[in-house]
Amino acid sequence: MRIPPLPFAPLLPLLRATVLELAVLFGHLMLYPAGMRPEQLSPTGAAHPDPDLEEPALLATAQDRPPVVLLHGFVDNRSVFVLLRRSLARHGWRHLTSLNYSPLTCDLRTAAELLARHIEDICARTGHTRVDVVGHSLGGLIARYYTQRLGGDTRVRTLVTLGTPHEGTRIAPPMSAHPLVRQMRPGSSVIAELALPAPGCRTRFVSFWSDLDQIMVPVETARIHHPDLVSENVQVSGIGHLALPVHPAVAAKIRQVLQTSGAADTTAAGVSVA
Repeated sequence: MRIPPLPFAPLLPLLRATVLELAVLFGHLMLYPAGMRPEQLSPTGAAHPDPDLEEPALLATAQDRPPVVLLHGFVDNRSVFVLLRRSLARHGWRHLTSLNYSPLTCDLRTAAELLARHIEDICARTGHTRVDVVGHSLGGLIARYYTQRLGGDTRVRTLVTLGTPHEGTRIAPPMSAHPLVRQMRPGSSVIAELALPAPGCRTRFVSFWSDLDQIMVPVETARIHHPDLVSENVQVSGIGHLALPVHPAVAAKIRQVLQTSGAADTTAAGVSVA
């Protein structure tokens, strides 16, 4: 006897994703106060030592990896990357840094200029000439603006974006009081600038987008489509916007992307957490 599918079965993935989003939000609220403090960089820009990196093989590999800069989203801070940062450190990344930009920032371009100065400082501290950047949501848009419009492609080897509104998101209210939110809407001056030609851009762009992201409307806006950019889009199935920077499956894929930068495309398979 064949049992018919439950009428609400198609809603189960969305329900699971929503429950996970609420759990991530609760955990993040607990960490948020600690993340408000600016990060203290060591003279070499290295992350705090991790016991897993004491093995000579991992240490040798770590020396060859570019620094990774983590950039949070709107009204957020560096605490959103606690788990991703731990994952990278345990797998051999030595130079990890997070940048907080002020929630009072009224222009994405100002935040991009701050990122430019931060990356120059990281390069001076570590002796590396290029870095990798991981940006969540608005953070990815800031990093893309720096890379594509401010000459940051000379410094950024790979830019990974997580749930970033590359073509603007319609969930942002048209008459929002905050200028940064207005800049994330389709047709804004920032979105228009990012659609302009960018010949010779040297950065590799990898965009993670989720089929259950309720902040990106439509969800496809988190994909990069630009004829001048070397870009790849990685579909994530089964989680929402807030879970992108904390889910272990996504972290594993980010590590793979950063390890294979400049090599053949290994990201087309996507990520499923169902």
